[in-house]
Amino acid sequence: MNVKEAIVSRRSVKHYDPDHQMSEAEVQDLMEHVILSPTAFNLQHWRFVNVVDEEKRALIQEAAWGQTQVTEASMLLVLCADLNAWEKDPQRYWRNAPKEVQDFMLPAIENFYTNHHQGMRDECFRSAGIAATSIMLLAREMGYDSCPMDGFDFDKVARIIDLPHDHIIVMMITIGKAKQEARPRAGQLALEEVLFEDSFPKSQQKSN
Repeated sequence: MNVKEAIVSRRSVKHYDPDHQMSEAEVQDLMEHVILSPTAFNLQHWRFVNVVDEEKRALIQEAAWGQTQVTEASMLLVLCADLNAWEKDPQRYWRNAPKEVQDFMLPAIENFYTNHHQGMRDECFRSAGIAATSIMLLAREMGYDSCPMDGFDFDKVARIIDLPHDHIIVMMITIGKAKQEARPRAGQLALEEVLFEDSFPKSQQKSN
């Protein structure tokens, strides 16, 4: 399956075969490729919690208002991000770069993120969002379906997975074998409604 096919065939599936299990090798293969996703300053902010414990899954399902995909899916990933990744031994992110690159990047990281709390949070969401796309497309290539989730109580899930105080949860993703196909696409906007050349058209701008 090529990338185009994965994009077209990827749908948000909410009903999975509860008897299907992904092998450890499949999970390893999936995640080894996911962590090649790009991040700002190569900080690799994302942290992934693969919830396999049945009791924790049940608690998360309760926190997700009973959505059965949480317990039926072969894999439940909680995508988190480290808000302070930028200051945690940052030289490791550039350890293989030439010294002149390290000498430039390390001060740049410090200058950009120091006291820039909104920037830290924004970059975490951007980085985790890119990784989420990699997860779903890679899963599709492997013959699996998936669904990104934000319909859950973030605070409750944070407690269930023992989220560190300086981390945030961005979303969850379920992965597995579809038991029921997704509904037809509800209403895709035309390309000309979302793609503009050079600037927004006058019709999209609010009058002052």
